[in-house]
Amino acid sequence: MRRNVKKSGVGSAVQHQEQMLKETGAPIATSWKEADVVHINTVFPDSVLAAWAARKQGKKVVYYGHSTMEDFRNSFIGSNLAAPLFRRWICRCYRMGDVILTPTEYSRKLLKGYGLTAPIYSLTNGVDTKFFCADESAGKRFRKRYRIPEEKKVVISAGHLIRRKGIFDFLELASKMPDIIFIWFGGGNRLLIPPDVGRAVKAKTQNVIFAGFVGAQELKEAYCGADAFIHFSYEETEGIVVLEALACKVPVIVRRIPVYDGWLQEEVHVQKASETEEFQCCIRELVSRDCRKLTERGRKLAEEHSIYNTGMQLNVIYQSEKLALSPHISKENLENEKGLSYD
Repeated sequence: MRRNVKKSGVGSAVQHQEQMLKETGAPIATSWKEADVVHINTVFPDSVLAAWAARKQGKKVVYYGHSTMEDFRNSFIGSNLAAPLFRRWICRCYRMGDVILTPTEYSRKLLKGYGLTAPIYSLTNGVDTKFFCADESAGKRFRKRYRIPEEKKVVISAGHLIRRKGIFDFLELASKMPDIIFIWFGGGNRLLIPPDVGRAVKAKTQNVIFAGFVGAQELKEAYCGADAFIHFSYEETEGIVVLEALACKVPVIVRRIPVYDGWLQEEVHVQKASETEEFQCCIRELVSRDCRKLTERGRKLAEEHSIYNTGMQLNVIYQSEKLALSPHISKENLENEKGLSYD
């Protein structure tokens, strides 16, 4: 798997796909020749080549629609200018699929609006609820690692250092709440980070920590040790980190955007906000009251998006689309062992 993909939500989704197929008893082919169905998750040029090769050999292609023009905007240098071209390119990629899977009903409607004709299903990326779960000792390790006193409140967020992920809102909020520690997990290619983002990060207040990219274990510990998790993103196709935080039973605040409509309910599973002042009020409320009912309902929602449940839904799609009576998914497709981008 490409390094930049591995450190993203798409990378997590690829791992989840292999895991869900294993948990639901679907055999995974150990070589390309044995595979009946090929999963493709990326939109690189070699992804199109892989899809073409698979179809040439009579294999079915399941293309995952993780990317949209909407979530490409406000990301890296030049992304807004390139957005229309990006839309044309991803449409070309997705047309290689016999079936298109995308994480939410919101992203499915976006892709339908692109004029794609293949069947498009909304299927969550899922979350590993066996791994991501409440763990008091993990939370203590997190606080010890970052030298956070027990009585100190800490708010975390995760994502690439880009405007779309809400990095400016994160920094503004931290400047207004100096009594709380704010930690951002994730980074990005320094050459692609817009100059204004770079300047803002350098000018951070003392209560802000940029932890960079960390592994799943350390991120789990952060979820378990934080007093709240905030996802400031302005545009998503789902947001795996939100599901991970819910699974770990940390109070979650998300931006009030369409992708969460219909499944992530305000005041039931999460708190929602639109402006900095509203985010600030949500934090003050969550760190000062008993949130157990909120986090219990959040955990239940995460369990509905578990790897096993998602795998069962994937198998239903396989059967309904007659992709394979006994689906075989190439492990090489997932791990990119042949040098082609099958992830």
